[in-house]
Amino acid sequence: MDAFPGPNAREWVAFHGENAAPSEYSHEFVWDITREADGPFVTDVDGNVLLDFTCHIGAAPLGYNNEKITSKLREFDLVEPMKIAGQDMYFGAGPTPEESSVPGSSHLMDKLVEVSSRYGMDTVFLSNSGAEAIENAMKITHDHRAPAKYGYAFAGSFHGRTLGTLSLTKSKEVYTRHYPQIDGIETVQFCADRACDPDSCDCGFFAGEGSQLRNALAPEGGHVNPEEVAFIALEPIQGVGGYRFPSDEFMAEVGAVSDEYDIPLVVDEIQSGVGRTGEIWASDHYPIEPDVISAAKALRVGATISRSDIFPTEKNRLGSTFGGGDLLGSMMGAFTLEAIEEYDLLENATTRGEQAKELLADDAPDYVEDVRGKGLMLAIEFDTHERRNAVVEASLRRGLLTLGCGTKTIRLLPPLDSSAREIELGVGIFCDAIEAVGTNTTAA
Repeated sequence: MDAFPGPNAREWVAFHGENAAPSEYSHEFVWDITREADGPFVTDVDGNVLLDFTCHIGAAPLGYNNEKITSKLREFDLVEPMKIAGQDMYFGAGPTPEESSVPGSSHLMDKLVEVSSRYGMDTVFLSNSGAEAIENAMKITHDHRAPAKYGYAFAGSFHGRTLGTLSLTKSKEVYTRHYPQIDGIETVQFCADRACDPDSCDCGFFAGEGSQLRNALAPEGGHVNPEEVAFIALEPIQGVGGYRFPSDEFMAEVGAVSDEYDIPLVVDEIQSGVGRTGEIWASDHYPIEPDVISAAKALRVGATISRSDIFPTEKNRLGSTFGGGDLLGSMMGAFTLEAIEEYDLLENATTRGEQAKELLADDAPDYVEDVRGKGLMLAIEFDTHERRNAVVEASLRRGLLTLGCGTKTIRLLPPLDSSAREIELGVGIFCDAIEAVGTNTTAA
């Protein structure tokens, strides 16, 4: 393509910037929502067609205009308001749930309980976003463990940008600087060495006869009464922090501490959940038993999923007048879960993910330090921050959308139903960008 971004995109960016607060725009690609989009392919306001391997950071898990979703949406003759007044209101579409013409929030919650049943989960609270899903996880565990005053989070974590979730976010100083924090949040290392065990650990998580997490507790010689710990909050795979995949030994220790001291384990599946890793939940890959799952993005709504004995029973303890009742969002979430099951997309994500890793690893230059992933949650780590940014830019100029994470890693998130040809095409463009950058740190 010629100069990128094109003249129309530059005009849109300038217009947007006249009133918008500064935010984290990763590149100046401007979607044209009136133009063609299909699967991983999108069109910008200058008519350029690009391959999107970001899936809106996982929020469009099946790409664009996917017939697995749109064919079902076309069946409905919906009336306003599409936005029903939240979790605090009931609504239906027909005489009974079984006869409903529209799958709404009640059906979505029923499906979420079904896909989380291996953990004994039977209760859901819907909200607007992933940050709200985490906030509600913090609230219900504090209520369940009252009068708890501690919570545990992991270095490198990202759980949201609200004041509550920022207290758990430990990835970048720019997210948290000068903002107030919730008292009692303790931070321990996230062991990102996929082969780590107590004998080989060099990050400091495994220490002495136990771990940082275990050794902080009073029965293990620390100062924290485990009965006063409301939760351990964990991304099974860290997202913003750099697509960091933990070892089984690390996860087993976190799960063991949670089980032994009955501390609720809250897993943040906002980016890693809903089939992204080849399992419905990334937690399914690891030796842990979550007590609370927080999900969003691919669901189109926020969801806090747990057991009825952890959720408060008192009315008004939780509530949301304008959240979690988005009819269209609930339908999309329900249809996405149905499509994953109906079209074996967990298996496809696993197969296509292995294909992508093999293609990426073949003849990778020395400055590619690591290729890792589960399913279609893929990461390529470079030797420097500058080279990573140059590859993002070079990919964009060749028609491929990618996103950075951590300090020197690029994440790839193709749609869950990507074909072998789409993976080959996208990875080919990406590898061409890597080669073009070469040993330089500027995009070519």
